Amino acid sequence: MIEGAREIQMAVEGGFEIEKLLFGEHMATYFDAEKLVLHADNKPEIIEISREVHLRVCIREGTESFIAVCKYKNHDLSCVKLEKEDVFILVAEAPEKPGNIGALLRTAEGAGVDMVIIANPRTDLYNPNIIRSSLGCLFSLPVYTGTSEETISFLKEEKIFIYTASLEASLPYYQVEFEKRCAIVVGTEDKGLSPVWTDNSDQNIIIPMLGKADSLNVSVSTGILIYEVLRQRLMLSEL
Repeated sequence: MIEGAREIQMAVEGGFEIEKLLFGEHMATYFDAEKLVLHADNKPEIIEISREVHLRVCIREGTESFIAVCKYKNHDLSCVKLEKEDVFILVAEAPEKPGNIGALLRTAEGAGVDMVIIANPRTDLYNPNIIRSSLGCLFSLPVYTGTSEETISFLKEEKIFIYTASLEASLPYYQVEFEKRCAIVVGTEDKGLSPVWTDNSDQNIIIPMLGKADSLNVSVSTGILIYEVLRQRLMLSEL
């Protein structure tokens, strides 16, 4: 289920198949709904619903005109086809809070990350709060899932340098020269990364904490790390 015109539009542009499109009779017209899915690969069924039904099915308490029923995509790692030489990947191990996952996807999309892998997922990828907090970036960004072991195997097979956010044996992130083919790996705020990641890391990195707080929100720390990779790449492109 996808709520909101912007999110539905991003799903259409991302090649997702919309099966049905519902619109509240008090908030939109059939023409508005038809226009929203005009460029969809298929022609979804468009259904007008009453105000009462609209309020019952909306999670956002009726603030959005449109609700789409969409088919899942296959997010298994076996579907990955890497085409770029300087691929940049974000890996998040066992994130649980939908708001954090959505924020990670939104930040990754904004920084030009090529794909995101959720290792050992603990939350449904299509959780409504993930869709909402990602502002629909779930649909515009390639996202895959697998176990940590499967993800490590994939990264090593593809010769992708693994940088893990870890407190032990780490270099400050600003002292690291990030490789062309690289993955930034982050864990949960309370437990961090599991040992299998630090055992297979090419380089542990850390964000120094200069105040009394001993950690940052995972979406904030991830943003710092991936934008450092972006900064270095932009500098190299200007040389």
